[in-house]
Amino acid sequence: MKIDFLSTVAVIAPDPAHSRKLYVDALGLPLDGEDGGYQHSEQIGGCTSFGIWPLSQAAEACFGIPDWPAERPVPQVSIEFDVGDAAAVSLGARELEQAGFALLHPARTEPWGQTVARLQSPEGAIVGISYIPAFHDGN
Repeated sequence: MKIDFLSTVAVIAPDPAHSRKLYVDALGLPLDGEDGGYQHSEQIGGCTSFGIWPLSQAAEACFGIPDWPAERPVPQVSIEFDVGDAAAVSLGARELEQAGFALLHPARTEPWGQTVARLQSPEGAIVGISYIPAFHDGN
């Protein structure tokens, strides 16, 4: 698998408003997004996108339910690695499965155009193999 770049880092927040006090109010990061929902910025040097991802939205994205499953470690962070195109996401997901890693969900295209497959790392992080077309414009 060829990773093009680290595309997204997001803290996973059980209480997004509380997290916003650190990342926006104290650190001054320019995060945009819905109040209580996913907040992000593509304006922070060294990172294509940084965000605060509500735990409930992470559960919806991975399992289609609003609560993180009790039998899984609660993630603290999500890291996504972008590959060259949407087809490479499926190939990367297959490589990960062949290496013994269980996917949280297979490759799929989200309504906003991102193609992504996710797994949970041994440390409990959500790790995505992703293709976000807008992040490849000009690269």
